[in-house]
Formats: sequence, structure tokens, C-alpha cells
Amino acid sequence: MASGTAYQEHLPASPEWLNKGDNAWQLTAATLVGLQSMPGLVILYASIVKKKWAVNSAFMALYAFAAVLICWVLLCYRMAFGDELLPFWGKGAPALGQKFLINQARVPESTHFHKNGTLESPTSEPLFAMASLVYFQFTFAAITMILLAGSVLGRMNIKAWMAFVPLWLVFSYTVGAFSLWGGGFLYHWGVIDYSGGYVIHLSSGVAGFTAAYWVGPRLKSDRERFPPNNVLLMLAGAGLLWMGWSGFNGGAPYAANIDSSIAVLNTNICAATSLLVWTSLDVIFFSKPSVVGAVQGMMTGLVCITPGAGLVQSWAAIVMGVLSGSIPWVTMMILHKKSSLLQKVDDTLGVFHTHAVAGLLGGLLTGLLAEPQLCKLLLPVTNSRGAFYGGDGGVQFLKQIVGALFIAGWNLVSTTLILLAIQLFIPLRMPDEQLEIGDDAVHGEEAYALWGDGEKYDPTRHGSLRVDKAAASPYVNGARGLTIDL
Repeated sequence: MASGTAYQEHLPASPEWLNKGDNAWQLTAATLVGLQSMPGLVILYASIVKKKWAVNSAFMALYAFAAVLICWVLLCYRMAFGDELLPFWGKGAPALGQKFLINQARVPESTHFHKNGTLESPTSEPLFAMASLVYFQFTFAAITMILLAGSVLGRMNIKAWMAFVPLWLVFSYTVGAFSLWGGGFLYHWGVIDYSGGYVIHLSSGVAGFTAAYWVGPRLKSDRERFPPNNVLLMLAGAGLLWMGWSGFNGGAPYAANIDSSIAVLNTNICAATSLLVWTSLDVIFFSKPSVVGAVQGMMTGLVCITPGAGLVQSWAAIVMGVLSGSIPWVTMMILHKKSSLLQKVDDTLGVFHTHAVAGLLGGLLTGLLAEPQLCKLLLPVTNSRGAFYGGDGGVQFLKQIVGALFIAGWNLVSTTLILLAIQLFIPLRMPDEQLEIGDDAVHGEEAYALWGDGEKYDPTRHGSLRVDKAAASPYVNGARGLTIDL
């Protein structure tokens, strides 16, 4: 039976290998993941922090999104997915030329063979152009950077952040991505990371916690009282994050296939279960359901399912949701208060708990619950399975532990070295004078046309409606609100 006109070859724009359905889904999935960051996390960060830090928090996410894209196409995509330079790093090169971008996608670019000459693991060739793959993977790199920012909100010097973003992308993120996804040693060994539980969430959680240590804490007053400035807007950002996760995990198979469908369903099941468990624990121990807590539970569920979204059965997604809604809750609400180290390090949004703990938990549970038939649909290493399914499953669980240790160790060391290098030229933490005021001191802008919450009233700096005290504002740029002297 002849194929329809829409699926026939139409050179040069539609070569024989191009599947329009797969390409359309991959671009849609990439856009969904992009929306998680911009505007999803921009909105969430701006609203979940104290009012005086709304602009700064949103700007850190906005800057990271733009900076990562340029670094990605100039160098980093091929460091993460290109030809092998080292067992954990690819050869950096631009991903900008027409000859590269219009070719059929290929992951990984390097083919590996056993010592006897037999193929170690096959190369995947998705049925769309390399340009689609470059953009899809950029959105993953961008959200990793923005998640990391959640640990240092409310005090990191914006100039130090601007230097940190490209350096961390080059020396930390690309190593994890190549090792687990781009044809590195963990990829060929068979460590499972379906869509970024280790590459994205474990790395951002560990790196964020490390960065929080070196940057230093917020002001004491901010640590003691840091209420969200807009809970309803925070829910809007969280909603974009949740719905965008369908592209996050649904796009990982690089095709609009049955594994993508399983991944999307499991993602939503685990997130919903985790949210309900977290909320139930809040009610049991604190007598009230917390909206912020519900968002944290949603997040840990989404993170936990990510390493195995398309590889576990849906009943297993419920199990993972129960554990992701309870174990990170315990580490955040109980262990955090008892640990001197966790108390000392000022992790603003608790990224260590919601991403490092939940990502590690998901990776280990995948090593237990990965279903053999589902593994066969996607994974490059044959006979992969979780420990609960017998066979070599016990070895798989060991591989998951080793992979987690490598990602955590690399991010701990690389983040430390990067920040120590930046500190030689730029202070990592804002001076206390700026920390007391917030956005107005750092950006000359405020989130709302209201006075207060850290801003020090000075009639020589702010216009007044009283005629006898009228003074021109020295600010010629930026949004400024009315200050009414009653």
C-alpha cells in the first residue's frame, strides 16, 4: 500500500529518512521543556521568594536560559554528544553549520566496539534532523542550570553568576551528559538514566548545595523569614513545570512511539502520588496542608520518575511516588533540622532535597524496578533489567550506585574549583548593604509598585507626592513605583 502524500519524500526539505510525526513531536517536546524554564521557573522563582528578591531571582533564571543556548551551539552540544575525546567528555565544536544541522540525527556520534571487534552498543539514528536534537538537548542543559540557581537565590553576586553559568556548563554539565547519554563510559556500561535523574537533577542538587556552601548564607533576617511574595503566581509556575514534564520525559525516546506514551503516563502518575503523600504528611505532622509543600511534593515526584519514566510499569510509578513524597519530606523536614552541615549550608529552595535526594532515589529505584520488556524498547545495552526481575538485575543496581557516585563526585569537585577561580576576580556574595535592600539596590528595579520589604526610604532617592518634599529620582531607567508619603 502506497504511503500518503504527506509521508512521501519531497527533496530537499523532506528527505527519505525524515519522519514528520517524530520531528513534530520532538520539537513540541523541546518547546514544552523550554516552557518549564522560560517562563515556568522564572515565574516560580520570582514568586516563591521574598518580595525584595523577586526581580533578581527571575533574572538569574532568564540570564541562564539565554547564556546556555549560545554556549550550547558554540561549543557544548558536541562536548556532550559529539565524538569522544575522553571516556567522559566529547570533542567540543560548534553546532552551527548547515552541513551538520540538516543531517539525520545520530546519538552517540562515536561507535564503540569490544576488544574482539564486535559492536558494543548500537548508535541510535532518530528520524529527524540534527537541528531538532541540538535544540531539544539545549532545553535540558538550560533547566539544569536554572534548577541549580535555586540554591543560591537571595545573595549571590549577579556578576559572579554571569561568569559561573558558562563555566559550569562547560566543565560540569557536559561531562555528565556525555558519560551517561553521549557515548561515554557509563552509557556503554549500561547505567540507566532515562531522561536526566542523574544528568540533570542529581547534578543540579549536588552542585547547588556545593555552590550554596561557597557563596555563603543569606542575611540572618532573610533566613529566618523568607515568605513567598505571591503564592498563586507560584502555582502558575509550578503548573507550567508539571505540564512541561510531559515533553521532558516524553521526548527522551526521540520518537513518538509507545515508550513515549508510557513515559508521559508514568510521569503524571508519580507526580500526583508524590504530591498527595507530601500533603498528607504535612497534615499529619503540622495539622495544615501547605501549598508550598504540595509544590515540593510535585517536584520530587517528577524528579524521581525521570530516571525510569519509560522503563517501569505504571504500578511502579505509584510506588516511586509514595517514596518520593515521603523520603525527601523526611530529609527536608526532619534530618535537615538535626544535621549541623545541612543547617550551615543555606540552600535557599532546598534543591538538595527536591533534586539531589529525589534524583538519587529515582535512579536507585530504576535499578530495582526497570521492566525487561520496556528496557528492550529503548536501552542500548541488551538484557538490562531491574534487580526485582532477576537475571543480571543485581548488577544493574550496582551500576546505578556507581553512576550516582561519579555524577555527585564530579559536580562536587568541579563546582568547587569553578567558584574558587571566580572568587579570585569577583566576590561570590553580594555586600550586606545590597542584601538588606534587594532588587532595588542590585537592579534598580522592583517587582511591584509598592514600597517596603527591605527598601530604605530616602526622599533624596525616591519621588514623593508631597509638594514640599518633591525630589527628582536619580533613576532614568527601569520600572519605578510611586512612593506615597502619608
